[in-house]
Amino acid sequence: MSSLTIVPMHFRDACAFITAHHRHHRPPQGMKFALGVADADGVVGVAVVGRPVARLLDDGLTLEVTRTCTDGTRNANSKLYGAAWRAARALGYRRLISYTEVGESGASLRAAGFAPVAELAPHHGWTRPGRPRRPQDRAVARTRWEITRHPDRTADAEPRPEPVLDGPELRAA
Repeated sequence: MSSLTIVPMHFRDACAFITAHHRHHRPPQGMKFALGVADADGVVGVAVVGRPVARLLDDGLTLEVTRTCTDGTRNANSKLYGAAWRAARALGYRRLISYTEVGESGASLRAAGFAPVAELAPHHGWTRPGRPRRPQDRAVARTRWEITRHPDRTADAEPRPEPVLDGPELRAA
């Protein structure tokens, strides 16, 4: 098994990889940053991270992994999710989200520390009254996953225990 390394990616190169390898999605429209994962032979996967697609989740502290795509290389996807979270944290973001479709296990997300937080019903696109959009070809149920960094936690640490306030310090106050 060869070693996998995270590498920087230009958006156009990430989009070309997605176009060539993704089984059902086109490249996303934009990004905040993109990453690649490579072995000795070259790039074997990419991740594109941007603002959350759902506008109500776009709070300025949240990013979304809008696309990952690999050529099937073992552990490449989980390596991309982990690197995306480290990069997002380094940029000051507190939450990173992503989605899986029904039938996808989420094993790569779990391996990177993400947890499922919502089950979402299928919808047929973004058309809303007063804002028509092109209908989607496919509608599937999804699971939203997230990983967070709370202000009272150090990066990747367990939550600090709450102080015990039942001792003499309470009586002295």
